[in-house]
Amino acid sequence: MAVVLTRTLVQARSLNLATDLARYGTAAEWRGLYYRGEKVGFSVNQTNPLPDGFELQEDARMQMSLLGATTAAAIRTTAQLDRDFNVRSFDFSLDPGTGPVQVTGVVSGRHVSLTIKTPGGTQHEERDLDQVPVLSLNLPRRLALLGLKPGVQQQFLLFDPATLRNEAVTIEVGKREIVNVFAPGSIRIRGTEFSSAVRRRTPAFRVEMTFAGLKTSAWVTDTGEVVREESPLGLLSVREGPDEARRMAIPGRIQGDLLESAAVVPRRATKNRIDDPRDVRRIRLQVEGADLENPDMQGAGQEVIGKIVEIRDARTLGAEPAAAGVAAFLRPEPLIESDDPQIHAEALAAIAGAADPRTRAERLTRRVNAMLDKKPTVSLPSAREVLRTKVGDCNEHTALYVAMARSIGIPARIAVGLAYSRGAFYYHAWPEVYLEEGRTGGLWLPVDPTFNQFPADATHLRLMRGGLDKQAAILPLIGHLKISIIGLEVAPNSAPVLLGRGSMEATPLSIPLPVRAGMTCWASPSRSR
Repeated sequence: MAVVLTRTLVQARSLNLATDLARYGTAAEWRGLYYRGEKVGFSVNQTNPLPDGFELQEDARMQMSLLGATTAAAIRTTAQLDRDFNVRSFDFSLDPGTGPVQVTGVVSGRHVSLTIKTPGGTQHEERDLDQVPVLSLNLPRRLALLGLKPGVQQQFLLFDPATLRNEAVTIEVGKREIVNVFAPGSIRIRGTEFSSAVRRRTPAFRVEMTFAGLKTSAWVTDTGEVVREESPLGLLSVREGPDEARRMAIPGRIQGDLLESAAVVPRRATKNRIDDPRDVRRIRLQVEGADLENPDMQGAGQEVIGKIVEIRDARTLGAEPAAAGVAAFLRPEPLIESDDPQIHAEALAAIAGAADPRTRAERLTRRVNAMLDKKPTVSLPSAREVLRTKVGDCNEHTALYVAMARSIGIPARIAVGLAYSRGAFYYHAWPEVYLEEGRTGGLWLPVDPTFNQFPADATHLRLMRGGLDKQAAILPLIGHLKISIIGLEVAPNSAPVLLGRGSMEATPLSIPLPVRAGMTCWASPSRSR
């Protein structure tokens, strides 16, 4: 779904908002966005005919509560299509309030010329895709053009501007149903006509879409208009009139907290209670709902044995024979701009006087933790942008750390999964760095600049490694993952948390809402030592 978070809509800059939305005419389709019954934003889109095709436009504003903090952002998408609704070019931007990250693409068959622009600079990349790309924005029109018939199944490769890759989407058309929606209308009172949203019964086909493991239900009319869309994560999009869609009647803060509701409370936790994650020397977890055969689940102190995941304190890890393919984690990539001169200069300043790789990696951990203002954000985490704004959650900390490490010759990669805090496992992201030790050996070491931990504590359960394209693979686990603590070994003489000690912990922090626009951290930082 092409919806993300922006600045608090109740306090949105009305001039900019009015300017952004001025391009939408009377034929535009407006939708209210809801999370568990609460209004959290709106979206608007329209299709403009061109001499040789169409132009699709969409804007969205949304705000949600992430671990007690209200965070928001804005999204804008424009796509140029041919007469058959094939994509010729697109322009996608996401602004979490600190400045937009913009991804533009020019499509020629399966080839895409990409430009990624941030307030701090521009990147260019050429990509060959497996299939001619389709954007989610034009998928309903494409379905209508092909003809909506109950029982028909189709598959497309959707291009996701947030992850810069194609992803398979499976479409299954169901029967036609009657959907109640609000549409622009008017009422007459004592001879005077007033604009008002009118409830209308609209026939639409129920379409089940499976995309990146998530199954979404949408109701699509014969002309390709989406009048209702439901996500398994509790998000709902409903056709409304312009005034009704933009109305944000939210008292103070939004009550429905997405990240708290996604936290995984471990079973059998009474006996194996974790008072301080830094005291954990070894933990054995029974994990249900995740792919335990995924090779990313193995290594860096984590081992899968049957249906049990065992994680050891990274401080006990030693060097092993040199790992293969390490050089690939020295190269820059989209949003990990390790070749940026400012990132390189910041990294050199952080490691000044440090001679060995381990000391340098620790210096980077402390520097990134100290640099960033800990605020929940939903964004495309560009390392260059993080260095400019110095604001973010675990994704921003991780992106900047990985870029800085690579810039000074330390291989680094992104790990995503869960970390324990305040009685539950929260979705989280952190770096892993490769440290050469000895003449022929080395090790991958998990570190956590968000929590200021070097190395990261043993409650970091890794599910996946990689950028946003890989991180999206954990989205279907939300609400389905189950964790049981079946074994726990803590440091000798570790003291349990007593009444009042918990107040020493830092304020909760957030992570990607699966808004397909990026991942946000769903963990709160534990007290560092």
